[in-house]
Amino acid sequence: MNEKQVSGDNDLYDDRTTEDAENHVQLAAGDAAVLAEKDDQAATQTTRLYKRRWIIVLLFSFYSLSNSFQWIQYGIINNIFMRFYGVDAFTIDWMSMIYMLTYIPFVFPVTWLLDKKGLRVIALIATTLNCAGTWIKVTSAKPNLFAVTFLGQFCCSLAQVFILGMPAKIASMWFGSNEVSTACSIGVFGNQLGIAIGFLVPPVLVPNVEDMDQLAHHIRIMFYITAAVATALFILVVLIFQERPKLPPTQAQAVARTIPSEQYSYTASIRRLLRNRSFILLIITYGLNVGCFYAVGTLLNRIILTHYPNEEVNAGRIGLTIIIAGMVGSLICGIWLDKTKTYKQTTFAVYFMSLVAMIVFTATLDLGLWVAFITAGSLGFFMTGYLPLGFEFAVELTYPESEGTSSGLLNCSAQVFGIIFTICQGKIIDKFGTLPGNIFLCVFLLIGTIMTGLIKSDLRRQKANHMARAAAEDTPL
Repeated sequence: MNEKQVSGDNDLYDDRTTEDAENHVQLAAGDAAVLAEKDDQAATQTTRLYKRRWIIVLLFSFYSLSNSFQWIQYGIINNIFMRFYGVDAFTIDWMSMIYMLTYIPFVFPVTWLLDKKGLRVIALIATTLNCAGTWIKVTSAKPNLFAVTFLGQFCCSLAQVFILGMPAKIASMWFGSNEVSTACSIGVFGNQLGIAIGFLVPPVLVPNVEDMDQLAHHIRIMFYITAAVATALFILVVLIFQERPKLPPTQAQAVARTIPSEQYSYTASIRRLLRNRSFILLIITYGLNVGCFYAVGTLLNRIILTHYPNEEVNAGRIGLTIIIAGMVGSLICGIWLDKTKTYKQTTFAVYFMSLVAMIVFTATLDLGLWVAFITAGSLGFFMTGYLPLGFEFAVELTYPESEGTSSGLLNCSAQVFGIIFTICQGKIIDKFGTLPGNIFLCVFLLIGTIMTGLIKSDLRRQKANHMARAAAEDTPL
């Protein structure tokens, strides 16, 4: 994959990154003549795919994994941390919800910083905050230090703001047009794998023992392991992570590099996005779907223990099943989009199946643990598999805007709905039980499915690609 690409290879225009520059200046202004001129300029440039691109996306996936592991490490053993720190269930729920709450006010300055300073600066800030948070937690393994452990979790939640918007950006900066959706899925894959490990490992490392000193020892071991991994990843990012390849991977990236950065207006981009009706619908539907996932993940310990007492380890394994199945779904969806470009149809189908899977999970939860494993796996396959679909569909609907900005708005919506759903479902479960709590989520997934069907399939990037190819074919050699 280290070969030179033919500079006139029109397929390369399928990369999402005619972003910031070509994006915000040319098509937003309707200046087709300028676009054609830039295409002619880009056609003379050499492009190249570097093997290093796989190292970059995998390194990102690993430090995303380290961060997302910590999102759920308290919630999956909710009852144990309640007893250790002497706090109620709602307080422990906030150890997960702080990830969602922190994202909302910081997403706009961080996406602006991503556009202005680039991938390496964002990666360094993310890994620094994540590493600092893990070491703060190491010092908090005492019953009277809940405030300290919350501070550590806040640092990690702040790091997450610098992570969630990067998969689409890395894919467009480093990868060719026929692998960009797959690369984005790999970026999301790391986040999901971290959540999976977060479901599996804490119940194993921190058993529900009565002796508080022994419990503190187990908690401290978990915190030390997390800190060691985060530190190693921080060092690797400092040594290895690059801003961008020397030569662009596609002609679209070549065009983007020719536009002066001062021509890009972040606020103007936000205004254009918020006037895009199809994208607004996607923001809402993405938030509903992913918000439901956040609520289920945060409250899974309580949901499972209500039906199966003293099954903390199996609750973690069920969470693991949800995420592993979702990882498979994400990769399959990414590959499928690269092959078919059926964004609207695939997004609607996966959303509808998320609703069906949630209904089945709700209706069969008390039929046995093995049934819960199967239905939770199907729920994870579709609900978590939806994540990269939302990112990629957003890029199509919002072309030529920056994918970092569009994905930031999607994630912001997910955090808002995640907080609302987690609080509401938690209160419903406490007062009425798990069945009404899960039905609550099913209602909103139904609303999201209907709204997804209303999204107009305005694939702007695909249209621009076809125009570019047609123009190239008409250009004499």
